[in-house]
Amino acid sequence: MRKFEDSLPLQLLKAREATMAYFRPLLQENNITEQQWRVLRALKAYEELESKQLADHCCILSPSLTGIIKRLEQQGYIKRKKSEEDQRRTLLSLTDKALNLFQRLSPDVDSRYRAFTEQYGEEKLEQLTRLLRELTELDGMSD
Repeated sequence: MRKFEDSLPLQLLKAREATMAYFRPLLQENNITEQQWRVLRALKAYEELESKQLADHCCILSPSLTGIIKRLEQQGYIKRKKSEEDQRRTLLSLTDKALNLFQRLSPDVDSRYRAFTEQYGEEKLEQLTRLLRELTELDGMSD
């Protein structure tokens, strides 16, 4: 068995924490959790999603996402509507308030990405991104 500190899942968690240190203060200043920001980012990228699609894109379990969606609705950041093709489907999208939040935060987010890239290195970041994409495409071992 690998030494505890060499555990790949642990190293990935530590890398996530190191990365989020660049962005977490900005989110906290705007009363947005990391998970809420992930949901807002996904809806910004895809415009409209069902909650199952949103859960998949954001890597958030559906029960947890239910609470996140509820809080974002209460904050006025997301809205629901019935699908025109199938009234049983509910689509989630951003409100104007959320779009304004993106417009306001985008320069700061971009600045923090630049700071991270400058410290870590653009070539290393591109390599890391490529390797992580490859890793997420691996099939897990089944018992």
